[in-house]
Amino acid sequence: MATVSLQSKAHRHLLDIIDKLRSRGIGRYVDLPEIIVTGDQSAGKSSVLEAISGMTFPTKDNLCTQFATELILRRAPHVDVKVSITPDTDRSEQEKGQLKLFNPIVDPLDPRIGDVIEGAKGAMGLDGPKMVFSNDILRVEISGPEQPHLTMVDLPGLFQAGNSTQSDEDAEVVTDMVLRYMKRPRSIILAVVSAKSDFALQKVTRLARELDPSGIRTLGLITKPDTLDEGSDSEAAYVQLAQNKDVRFRLGWHVLKNRDYKMRNSTSAERDEAEDAFFSKGAWTAIDPSRLGVATLNPRLSNVLKDQILLQLPSLLIDVSDGIKVCKERLEKLGTPRGSIREQRRYLLQTSQSFSRLMAVAVDGIYNDRFFGSAKTDEGYRRRLRAVVQNALTDFKNKMVKHGRGRRIVDCKNQDDEILPSNEVLRSDYVKEVKDLIRRSRGCELPGTFNALIVGELFADQCRPWSAIATALKDDILRAAYETSNEAIYHVAAEETAEKILHVLNAGIEELKQGLDAAFAQVMQPYQSLHPITYNHHLTNKVEEAQRQRRRREISSHIQAVYHTDVFGTRETLHINSSELSSLLAAQNEGDMEIYGSSLAVDYMEAYYEVALETFVDNISTLTIECCLMQKLPSVFDPAKTHDLSDEEVARLASEDDASVHERTRNAEKLAVLETALRELKCLDNFRAIAAGKSIPLVPGSEPAGKPPHAPVDEGDPHAPVDEGYRHGNHEPFNFEKGSRPSFSAGESNGYAAEEEKRLALPDTAPASSQEAPRAFEEPDPWVRSGMVTKKGKKMKKRTVGTIWGEPAPAPAKGDDEN
Repeated sequence: MATVSLQSKAHRHLLDIIDKLRSRGIGRYVDLPEIIVTGDQSAGKSSVLEAISGMTFPTKDNLCTQFATELILRRAPHVDVKVSITPDTDRSEQEKGQLKLFNPIVDPLDPRIGDVIEGAKGAMGLDGPKMVFSNDILRVEISGPEQPHLTMVDLPGLFQAGNSTQSDEDAEVVTDMVLRYMKRPRSIILAVVSAKSDFALQKVTRLARELDPSGIRTLGLITKPDTLDEGSDSEAAYVQLAQNKDVRFRLGWHVLKNRDYKMRNSTSAERDEAEDAFFSKGAWTAIDPSRLGVATLNPRLSNVLKDQILLQLPSLLIDVSDGIKVCKERLEKLGTPRGSIREQRRYLLQTSQSFSRLMAVAVDGIYNDRFFGSAKTDEGYRRRLRAVVQNALTDFKNKMVKHGRGRRIVDCKNQDDEILPSNEVLRSDYVKEVKDLIRRSRGCELPGTFNALIVGELFADQCRPWSAIATALKDDILRAAYETSNEAIYHVAAEETAEKILHVLNAGIEELKQGLDAAFAQVMQPYQSLHPITYNHHLTNKVEEAQRQRRRREISSHIQAVYHTDVFGTRETLHINSSELSSLLAAQNEGDMEIYGSSLAVDYMEAYYEVALETFVDNISTLTIECCLMQKLPSVFDPAKTHDLSDEEVARLASEDDASVHERTRNAEKLAVLETALRELKCLDNFRAIAAGKSIPLVPGSEPAGKPPHAPVDEGDPHAPVDEGYRHGNHEPFNFEKGSRPSFSAGESNGYAAEEEKRLALPDTAPASSQEAPRAFEEPDPWVRSGMVTKKGKKMKKRTVGTIWGEPAPAPAKGDDEN
């Protein structure tokens, strides 16, 4: 199985690509995997950097660095130090140029990093009497035969309160700067904790808990262990912390001994010897040696960073690709620079074509353009104009059926004492009203008949609600048309141009509205001012059916009254002679000719209402909404209208302001950076192809579907959980077993890394992974310490959970209960 050696050429290439991307400013657009070094101001961060790099850093406890420092360590045959400044992207081009000139000559044998930092402060304009912080980054590249392949970002030290040299406001500024880095989900937090004070009282622990509550991307680093009294409770507590038994991190803990005051002028070798001697005795011998000292810290950090880069590479590629897509879409909307009338007219023609095409598919109900989004969202539904119109017309039909009648005519009450609603009337009472109306409108018709215009008068009164219901429909659909067309023009054009085009667009829809109003009035006219006209045979069918149902009810009521049985309801057999049958049928004839004529007029009015209702709904849907609005929407801003615009109108609509020019420049620059980054990142695909072996759980946001969130596991941590299901998945990271070699792309030799290491004569210092079984850990929240007080003021009891991220809890490992 081919793997990547810890200090191989491939490893360096991996880190170099990420560093190159960071120096080019891609971090402004996407988060890059990185190790950030953070801790309280007196935690010994500078001593940590000094131990890792072998270079002397300023170690004053009250010294507050006013900018981030990127420390880049690379293994090489010769010692070299390069210093530069990566300017903040918000600086002007002139300021960027001046800062890039900062390139001090540094003696590799005596680099004097403190002088470099002071020089950088002057270059950044931070050497005034007032404390000011900068987003520029000091970049220190150190190479040599003793260096690991490692990149870290050192942040200013946190402090709680001000003093004579730094204020409370400065404390807030430093905290904000540190939080910006800690919030990045791809960052590994190297939390430096001083043994001189209680762990829970240090500010870095609170911030890490807030931003990494599960402790899956935090590696704890304990400094100044020699300040603890031998055999004290404090020493025992920090030993337990270092063993990952108290506050548990996925990446575990490490312990580093700082230079004390007596050894301030000692060499790095003397410092390392003193550190080895300290950890070889006392309580610290109970800790895994791979968790002690700088000799194991360097390869451990290098491993963690490498694993994180490889793990985040797929999601990083996705973020970069998405950023490229957004830039291209924005540049497409902005169009090419348009300083002349010809360029402006061309842009308007392209915009009008895109708008017309988008509105056409919205009208046709073909929602395959990304403009329509998801139908599950309110925004996506509103943009689906055809769906909105279809549903509005369906609701319109239902409202017409339910609320279209001026008065609902009912045959009888459900109960004798029931009070009918104001919009309902008994048929018997309504027939009497019609009888009076017929008498007042009487012409030459015979008794028992009625004037044909009576039906029209009754119908006009009955269809009064139609106009209000239809007007509400028209307003709703017009509103939907305005909304969809407005969003469509903002989708295809730059914002400032869309605002100008919107006036033309709304004027075009207003013209359609006038035609729509005229069409509505035309459809309403026959039902408001003309006598009833229909040649639909369903008219007489409905009259006959209504009369048939009414006679049936009357016969049933008469039989029940005379024979005390419900023949129609129970289907019982009723024996009746011919004489009784004749009397029964004769009883149903209406003797009052005026009532008979009035009842017939009501039957015809109701039948005509039902026939007219169906026609009216169809005419509103087709002759008005469809023909006068929907089919004409794509043409309100089409290329033909754009072509006819005068030069003055074109300039007014398509000229661009300084903000648009700046946005085009900014998006073009962003696109260039992201496209370069994508090419560089794709060069790392060969690393992913050989990813197999050890399990490296995922950091939140990068986990595959259905998997719990994980982070790179500390390879040498005997307590680290192993996810066997993930081990055999498709996202397996590298196996960094000693002696392994990477696969290379076409044209490269698999022995390249071996030859490089042989030439440098450097050993592989990667610690071997422990094969001890992980243990069940106490407290499901890694930040809940044994014996700590809960919010309710009660002590929490230790408890052992049965699962770790859905995995069976492993058995305790040998030696876990020592000390």
